Amino acid sequence: MAPRYQDEEDWEYEEPKKKSSSNKKKSSSKGKKSAKEKAKKKRKRILLFLGEVVLLVIMLLVLWGVTRTEKVGHVEIPEEEIVINESVSEEQFEIMKGYRNIALFGVDSTVGALTKNTRSDSIMIASINQDTKEIKLVSVYRDTFMNLGNDKYNKCNAAYANGGPKQAISMLNANLDLNITEFVTIGFAGLIDVIDALDGIPMEITTAEISHLNNYQYCIAENLKRQYTPVSNAGMQVLDGMQATGYCRIRYTKGDDFKRAERQRNVLKAIMDKARGASVTQLVETANSVFDEVYTSFGLTEITELLGEAAKYKVVADDGFPQADKRWTGNIGSPGDCIVPNDLAENVSWLHEFLFDESGYVPSKEVQTYSEHITSATSQYKPKGVE
Repeated sequence: MAPRYQDEEDWEYEEPKKKSSSNKKKSSSKGKKSAKEKAKKKRKRILLFLGEVVLLVIMLLVLWGVTRTEKVGHVEIPEEEIVINESVSEEQFEIMKGYRNIALFGVDSTVGALTKNTRSDSIMIASINQDTKEIKLVSVYRDTFMNLGNDKYNKCNAAYANGGPKQAISMLNANLDLNITEFVTIGFAGLIDVIDALDGIPMEITTAEISHLNNYQYCIAENLKRQYTPVSNAGMQVLDGMQATGYCRIRYTKGDDFKRAERQRNVLKAIMDKARGASVTQLVETANSVFDEVYTSFGLTEITELLGEAAKYKVVADDGFPQADKRWTGNIGSPGDCIVPNDLAENVSWLHEFLFDESGYVPSKEVQTYSEHITSATSQYKPKGVE
């Protein structure tokens, strides 16, 4: 940084000279030249100083933005505090190193309760192949009866309410033999603003969905104090943020909660497709628009890198967990109506084949223990005729 005040570089020491009539004119000329040079140097210092002030202001704004990210939307969860099953083989960990597994949580919140004390309305795993940038999405059905990551059993969406993303991630790792450490949580307002920032998403709407979509829109709009536009026609159309969020919540048509999870994956895929065609500038604006409505483990550098490579990512497959032929539903006592895996270990084997193209995966001892407990705890409630 240039000196604010004069220092040694600005001074030029001269030997005192005796005054004489013969050099008076010469001295006067030199004095004028020196004054001009000093004035020029002074102007240069002022310009440098002003430039430094502008740079300092920019740096402060950037620092403010980073600090705001750290305090509002970003959280670092120490990896040693996240459950990862110890008996998963080294070979399996090596396979999973080739994938970036991220937990995605959509919470049932209109008031910004993103950290905990709210059940996760949507639970997904995005598994990204590091080499090909291909993404596979899996919905973990929120009412699935599993270990919550603390040896207590309930609907899996209770994990987020009890312990926030740390416990919810631990729940996924414990039951599914995964190594997730990263997450993104978003509420209704954040989802609405993301879709609006991308100018809406295309979606096929059926006649049976219209009334439910509009009813959910009305409820969300009331809570958020926002306007909404009813959907009046079936068919392919561009949904705005409020409409798409209402669509995500529908569960009273054929397919119940399983169909709702499929709708949520469809909306996420549509957002990703729209993002792939957006400019980096538009993506940055989108990120800024939901700044206060997202809770995540991603830091500023990682977010910037992901935005810069958005066009490279593509969803190639999606599904739900537990599998349709490997689950049953029913009331199992105090937890209420749940989705119960027939055999958790068998479902985990399927999951690893789906995500990592690995056939014949043998689940860890921990998963086999949880699987046996689930079967034992729910067998008395299992409907007759269900294998």
